[in-house]
Amino acid sequence: MKAIALAAAIAATTCTSIAMAQTPTLEDRAAIIDVITDIAAGADRHQWDRVRAAFADTVTLDYTSLWGGAPSTLSAEDVVEQWSGLLPGFDTTQHLVTNHAISTTAADAAVAEADFQAAHRLGGEMWILMGRYHYDLVKRDGSWRITRLVMTWTHESGDRGLVEKAVTRASRLE
Repeated sequence: MKAIALAAAIAATTCTSIAMAQTPTLEDRAAIIDVITDIAAGADRHQWDRVRAAFADTVTLDYTSLWGGAPSTLSAEDVVEQWSGLLPGFDTTQHLVTNHAISTTAADAAVAEADFQAAHRLGGEMWILMGRYHYDLVKRDGSWRITRLVMTWTHESGDRGLVEKAVTRASRLE
């Protein structure tokens, strides 16, 4: 009898979770993909206002699958300051984000997932990182903003040590 009760509880939880996720409108879907693109393309082009506008005032970043440690919750300005102190240290970067899966959980909340490939070049060296992003978003004043970004590393090629070289180089460019 306990097994039946447990199975019923699991089924109820699963059905509740599925019922909460909704297909977004086409307008919301396009706006969410645009915000995700603003982060990737804005960072590659060093368009920091574009990157800032894609984030809510406070954002949680989780890169623990790659670097370890713990997620960090920062102001959007602090995120932009960190990224603008790193990415210009590379000769070029290209963050490609694709295979977007988006669901809304309320009229003003959504989750999205996407696959990515991020290439970083410094001189003749490359570091290419691949994986998945998970985004939590809120809609405020008619605009979608990212409140949480989780990067899940799946594989990479090249030299991860280019990050330290880029930080050093970026500090000399200031």
